[in-house]
Amino acid sequence: MLDRRNFLTTATGLAAAVALPRLQQLQNLPSSLPDHSLLDKDEDAYWSELRKQFLIPADEVYLNNGTVGSSPAPVLRAIFDGYNSTEKLDQQDPEDYPIWGYAAWNEFRDPLAEFVGCHRDEIALLRNATEANSYIANGIDLKPGDEVLMTDQEHPGGEHPWNLKAKRYGIVVKKITLPRPVKSAAEALNLFNDAVTTRTRVIFFSHITTFSGVVLPAKELCALARSKGILSAVDGAHVPGMMRFNVHEIGCDMYSSSPHKWLQAPKGTGFLYVRDEVIDRLWNTIATEGWDNVKIRAERFQRIGSSNVPALWGLRAAIKLAGDIGLERIERRHRMLGDYILAEMRKRGAESWTSPDPALRCAIITVNVPPVPRLDLENWLWKRHKIRIRGADPNKLRLSTPYYLQKKDIDRFLEKFDEFKREKKLA
Repeated sequence: MLDRRNFLTTATGLAAAVALPRLQQLQNLPSSLPDHSLLDKDEDAYWSELRKQFLIPADEVYLNNGTVGSSPAPVLRAIFDGYNSTEKLDQQDPEDYPIWGYAAWNEFRDPLAEFVGCHRDEIALLRNATEANSYIANGIDLKPGDEVLMTDQEHPGGEHPWNLKAKRYGIVVKKITLPRPVKSAAEALNLFNDAVTTRTRVIFFSHITTFSGVVLPAKELCALARSKGILSAVDGAHVPGMMRFNVHEIGCDMYSSSPHKWLQAPKGTGFLYVRDEVIDRLWNTIATEGWDNVKIRAERFQRIGSSNVPALWGLRAAIKLAGDIGLERIERRHRMLGDYILAEMRKRGAESWTSPDPALRCAIITVNVPPVPRLDLENWLWKRHKIRIRGADPNKLRLSTPYYLQKKDIDRFLEKFDEFKREKKLA
């Protein structure tokens, strides 16, 4: 029988035995990014080198950034650096603790604010878009009968905070039905305009919908809301890291996001943007010291108690990485890969639910492929061929194309898709 000391020694040894190989995997990744000059010589080689920054095994094809992205080496190293620094508990100020939940965290908010195009005081660091959407729904004063207008393609983390408020307080959640596909920005704008009534108080919509990946005309929709005295709240879970955007240019009142998808930031790093003129109209959802201090502006929404500060180190690193690669390059790559996989799926007879307007699509491609059973295909691809996709029953496939994906990876998916249809006699 082990005594306590021997048990702890053995347990520590086992933990080290498990952790060290994982750390070694990270150490084996390249320590620097490929030189931008490689883009001019061989663009495919540049993105192939970037692929090596990820722990995703070389034989795996990952087509599901629409759910969650893999954090690359610079982000993972930053998280480890954060733990190495904060867990020493040796801060010079005896009142400064690295898990402190009452900090301004300007060293993290400043680069984020610059990245999304707003002022530091308009940003609160939260855990994900779902949390931020709940803050928005809980924080706005609404009366029974007041309407919130949204689409039928919202993520549960965007829709259900309003459903809860409807059940508890009697507000009305009203949905417009988006076409599959949305053919033009004007088509989407007209649907919203026609659905507005004298009782509409909030227009809530996904900048890029999780269902079909359509890029809705956010600037025009927010201008519509402003012209009618309606608040605009945008679920931007998919936007940071997928494409360029600027919340001030969009003109929204509120914007939520989950940078763990396309920016490939650590899981548990999200943000809430609130336009400065609206901040004082939004109640806190979580209350602790400072909740009623209007002088600290949006900071009061991020005061939730002890928090995972090293994850914020990773968020900062993810922002820097996107800047180092170049968002224009990233967006161009996303669109090219998305267009390629869409064209190839259409050749195979797939019904496109992705917009035919290039401005209304980017790196999420959605197709309907009857009679192929989505879940059977999804399991077959992963368990037999290490290809990961996402979809919805009965026949919808959602295919995400992160920038590090190779054309040969897409071709491998296409080959196996064809093979599945032949094997199951669905061709």
